[in-house]
Amino acid sequence: GGGGVMDGPNSGAGIPNWVSSLEEELDKKQIVLLRDGRKIIGVLRTFDQYANLVLEESRERIIVDNVYADVYLGIMIIRGENVVLFGEYDEDRPNERLVKKSVPEVLQLQKEKEEREGPQKSPKPEWGVLDDY
Repeated sequence: GGGGVMDGPNSGAGIPNWVSSLEEELDKKQIVLLRDGRKIIGVLRTFDQYANLVLEESRERIIVDNVYADVYLGIMIIRGENVVLFGEYDEDRPNERLVKKSVPEVLQLQKEKEEREGPQKSPKPEWGVLDDY
């Protein structure tokens, strides 16, 4: 083959094809779903060949039923192996299904829900959660 995109997982320069996709996302607000189910929103500043990500102005979105709160985290380095999926986050898109509440209110609701239902032994991401973004 001539080293083209169709010849294998790498481009002719030896750079994986996904790198150019990530480069297009630099300096844009992203939402990242982690293996443990947490959702992190922040501006993608850089990444490396292992898909480790650096997010700036990041916050964790905690969702309990139909309410949410954002906990500010600042700069985050996320190991690529912990990323389930991520994509561009549009803050201007209205969301009628989620209602924003204060962090203490949502944490209290989370605690009450865990007391009712018990803590999850093995947290798994709720795939439908990204429908709300």
